[in-house]
Amino acid sequence: MRDIGPAMSPFNAFLFLQGLETLHLRMEKHHNNALKVATYLSSHPKVSWVNYSGFEDHPTHELAKKYLDGGFGAIVGFGVKGGYEAGRTFIDNVKLLSLLANIGDAKSLVIHPASTTHQRLNPEEQLAAGVTPEFVRLSIGIEGLEPYSLDSDNREDFRRTYHGFVSWAYQIFIT
Repeated sequence: MRDIGPAMSPFNAFLFLQGLETLHLRMEKHHNNALKVATYLSSHPKVSWVNYSGFEDHPTHELAKKYLDGGFGAIVGFGVKGGYEAGRTFIDNVKLLSLLANIGDAKSLVIHPASTTHQRLNPEEQLAAGVTPEFVRLSIGIEGLEPYSLDSDNREDFRRTYHGFVSWAYQIFIT
């Protein structure tokens, strides 16, 4: 142990292998869900910009196509119109996503870096790190989005019947 570092227990190795066997299925679901959420956000009137490598106009789209093999991952960044306070308000009102800095979870996660993970940096340091005041980062999970549409016209029916990944964007931006 001293010469080669820590080793997994047999049970942890078993769990790791179990997860690895379904990784390709989970990544496909992460990608499909993230693309739907990014597409929805890109046309939302309260969103100023969307950063998702699956969009053809993204600066790293070609690299993502080359290296990510059939998908573009689960990370979606976007800017809430209204700056820092709008970002904070958004985060303070999210009820269905977990407010965590993690990525890659089976459940969808959200964070407002300017008021959480990067709050101790001054504004110049935040900008140097790529954190703008309105930036919200999502790590989209594998929750089911079908058969309901993120832009459902029937608000009450949507709320009443959709008990999976109830659209946080619908919940926050429309109500």
